[in-house]
Amino acid sequence: MKRLAVSALAALLLGACAGPEPRVPELRGTGDLGVVVERASGRVALVEHSHDTVLGRVEGLGDLSHAAIVFSRDERYAYVFGRDGGLTKVDLLTGTIAGRIVQAGNSIGGAISEDGRLVAVANYEPGGVRVFDAGTLAPVADIPTGSKVVGLEDAPGNRFAFSLYDSGEIWLADLGDPASPRITRFAGIGRQPYDALVTPDGRYYIAGLFGEDGLAMLDLWNPEAGVRRVLQGYGRGEAALPVYKMPHLEGWAVADGRAFIPAVGRHEVLVVDLATWTEVGRIPVHGQPVFVMARPDGRQVWVNFALPDNGVVQVIDVRSQAVVHRLDPGPGVLHLEFTPRGERVWLSVRDADQVQVYDTRTFERVSTLPAEKPSGIFFTTRAHRIGL
Repeated sequence: MKRLAVSALAALLLGACAGPEPRVPELRGTGDLGVVVERASGRVALVEHSHDTVLGRVEGLGDLSHAAIVFSRDERYAYVFGRDGGLTKVDLLTGTIAGRIVQAGNSIGGAISEDGRLVAVANYEPGGVRVFDAGTLAPVADIPTGSKVVGLEDAPGNRFAFSLYDSGEIWLADLGDPASPRITRFAGIGRQPYDALVTPDGRYYIAGLFGEDGLAMLDLWNPEAGVRRVLQGYGRGEAALPVYKMPHLEGWAVADGRAFIPAVGRHEVLVVDLATWTEVGRIPVHGQPVFVMARPDGRQVWVNFALPDNGVVQVIDVRSQAVVHRLDPGPGVLHLEFTPRGERVWLSVRDADQVQVYDTRTFERVSTLPAEKPSGIFFTTRAHRIGL
């Protein structure tokens, strides 16, 4: 593991002095820190977005081919979920591994609880959800499901919601008493849920369906009402296209009272009225959308695409619901992440071994950072958002 070039914690511990007078140690906050996954190398780059700088790298994180990351509520620690079942706790201030376990054979992401005390992991092999103490990574609960688990999200009230790919169910786990999770099951939600999200207000858990056109929605305020199907048959009567990469629902956009959702296997972004959960528009786009993400002020939606169109990013104006700009960063644009107030966006461009930073108003590239086969970009501001 490689420590940060300048470590505030090291300065504190060593009590560095300049001459006879004690020197005030160099301190830094965590609000502008982030992590870029370098998937091919099994490591992450630690970055800050005030000056677009790579601060250091942390090695030895295992298989990061589908890595996901959440943050502790104080923004100091990143929890890295590896495809090999690894769960790694990374200290962003010292650039070191604070803990690591391999908890399953194949995992697909995770979440951190509302109070920040529990980290849950969704597993393909052997299936189920395992829950750990966020401080020590000691096991707290094991929830077997008999199915691959996808779309694991934190929900208000120290609950976790997740979907069962093989059996077409949504489970809601109440971890108020971590030693005895209370599970509520919802069956028959639709075929092959592949991913899910919790709306930014924490009210709705929504699972996308790969086996059919539509979404399954659970009202977390009224779970006793069961799962409601929305957007059923949006592609009815149209020939299905090959799906080269599944959309990521966690990255969908909510702006101006509408949701902007990637349509599975289609060159469209669906527009949904959040008051009625009905489709009110479709926006033709360059390819099959993967991430459809709103700038924090809600005025723009940025879209990247699956193969063979993954060298393009398009920008949608929310008011006109039209594509207003196209960028061509290079092949393999895998992820995008806005700075907290949205003045810039970071793009991982895998095949160019770069992270490119753009001004979201002028669309000019303002920085380029070296990164080896970058994929996910995660900023610490996610620590304070539901479902991220």
